[in-house]
Amino acid sequence: MVGVLAAGAFAGLLFGSRAGSSENGSSRLPRAAKNLGFASALIASLLGIVLSALVLFSGKSIHLALPATLVLNNLSVDIDPLSAFFLGTISLLSAAVSMYSFGYVNEYLTKRNVGLLVFLFNLFLFSMAGVVVAGNAVPFLILWELMSLTTFFLINYEHENPASRRAAFLYIAMSQIGTAFLIVMFVLFYVYVHSFSFAAIREAAPHIPSAVKTIIFLCALVGFGIKAGIIPLHIWLPEAHPAAPSNVSALMSGVMIKTGIYGMVRVFFDFLGPGPEWWGILVLGLAATSAVLGVLYALTEHDLKRLLAFHSIENIGIILMGVGAALLFSSLGNNLLAALGLAAALFHVVNHALFKGLLFLGAGSVLQATHTRNIEDLGGLIRRMPTTSLFFLVGSVAISALPPLNGFVSEWLTYQALLLGFNIADLPVKIVVPLTVALLALTGALAAACFVKAFGITFLGLPRSRHAEEAHEASRSMLLPMGMLAALCILLGVAPGLLLPAFGTITESLLGVTPEQTFAASVTLNLPVSGAGSIAPGVLAASLLALVVVPVGVGFLIGGKMMKRTAPTWACGLERVAPRTQYTATGFSKPIRMIFSNIYRATHEIEVSEEVSPYFKPRIRYELKTESVFEKYVYVPVLRGVLRFSRAARATQTGHIQTYLAYIFVTLLALLLLIRG
Repeated sequence: MVGVLAAGAFAGLLFGSRAGSSENGSSRLPRAAKNLGFASALIASLLGIVLSALVLFSGKSIHLALPATLVLNNLSVDIDPLSAFFLGTISLLSAAVSMYSFGYVNEYLTKRNVGLLVFLFNLFLFSMAGVVVAGNAVPFLILWELMSLTTFFLINYEHENPASRRAAFLYIAMSQIGTAFLIVMFVLFYVYVHSFSFAAIREAAPHIPSAVKTIIFLCALVGFGIKAGIIPLHIWLPEAHPAAPSNVSALMSGVMIKTGIYGMVRVFFDFLGPGPEWWGILVLGLAATSAVLGVLYALTEHDLKRLLAFHSIENIGIILMGVGAALLFSSLGNNLLAALGLAAALFHVVNHALFKGLLFLGAGSVLQATHTRNIEDLGGLIRRMPTTSLFFLVGSVAISALPPLNGFVSEWLTYQALLLGFNIADLPVKIVVPLTVALLALTGALAAACFVKAFGITFLGLPRSRHAEEAHEASRSMLLPMGMLAALCILLGVAPGLLLPAFGTITESLLGVTPEQTFAASVTLNLPVSGAGSIAPGVLAASLLALVVVPVGVGFLIGGKMMKRTAPTWACGLERVAPRTQYTATGFSKPIRMIFSNIYRATHEIEVSEEVSPYFKPRIRYELKTESVFEKYVYVPVLRGVLRFSRAARATQTGHIQTYLAYIFVTLLALLLLIRG
């Protein structure tokens, strides 16, 4: 797998070049780089899927010792069930995106350095896979930094755009802050374990003092939380995801941010074990905040890719609800409920990778066809891009957690894990769990409203601009992987039992709960709710289908053949419906903006033209801006404080060697006094 990705990256460097032209209008070398590079990425991804399946369904881990160096030893690749699950999720989406890239990157062939994109793409896949299979802290951090650097260059691929440059530097700045916290975490482990090996940390971690464990927990929460994009550590995410090429955006949102989830699960459950009750409460609080605020900010967005980016924050919140519930229940000694919560979180990890990857690929097809991300300039695409519209609709239903698609199943499991917590006689649980359930329900309702807006304004109605009128369907190489992801969204919604044994293997390795205890799966692939009934997605899907088929059949029997009648749409007294008289995204979201106005802190600018008469206004311009509360009240004050401190510290830089020698003398004196004391 590593060799195949290396070959793909090398092909990008060898054959890639900037824009060139030939008889067919494109350079042969960039086309060769594209074909070889993405073919290598596809083959490596398929190998990753096979390797993951072998570990998950056999229950046997893979340990590969690497040659020791002069500085480091105990280097290894460890693929246990948790690593295999994340490797499989990364590989699954990477395979689809690699196929999609064959057609998507054609637009760049005569405009940009495609070889660089291919090189970074393969390096990106290698770093993500390496992060989840590393068995030692040092290679883990190296690969973590490699992942951050390749992402930085991919975000900045269209570097002439100021927004891309700003997003890239914001991302790398936040990533370095996160890495600093992770270094502190691993150093603390080393102080007590005397090794960077994950196996040694796992064995010695129970003997670490509880106060140090708390510091490690907080460092992991911040370090991995920045990569995952939890609020309030999220400010890079809505800037970076829209700026990157759409195939890269799908990987960033679908799997790259999940490496943060992997890190949290690895440290919280595999290294630290059960902690105090407030750990789980803190994670649940951050999760609920991320879920609700993520979907609220998405509702006001008119940039299609930025809207999807905010939904990534929302779904990370839903995943962390399961992780937080598992932490809370394990701290109370209820590992059965903890296993159910963790399984729900992991199920949503793979589900989100599928439907969010599908949605970003759909958005990329729309962007390529219309050259705009503003949904206010779209509309009517269902006639011009019918297949893309269908696949985007499947992704919209899945992310809205509507049955019988996969998003419903994992959110249903999350509900069950939380609701069963009502049986625990603990006051904090009695308070936190109902609030989390209520906020999860609110998140689901708002997500459905948001994707009614996103799909309706983008694909239905009349074209609102020349870009939408001239749109065309995506190529087959782009539609095929979108269709595969849509089919998987349906398959895992109707037959979730296909993956349940894998989750049981993970919970057994981390919490000691066997698959049989976690899931009492029956022949109908029920999703169990111990002591509270069950739901069979297959039966549910058949019931929903019957609700459509039976009434139609009865109608045919009673009324005979259906007749088609064509009539003009009522235009409120006007001659016909015009594009400018259609519902807008701004108008659709206004009621919700009014309800949550204290959160949005929106500002409105209205410019009215009265060129002819005050009674006949030829043009009205309306602009809505929502305030970034966390940026304004958290990050800007911190930045100002850092700048003030830096300016004050400049006074110590006199430029005289005598001053610097004095600093050294004072420091040595202080150290001697400290040692003597």
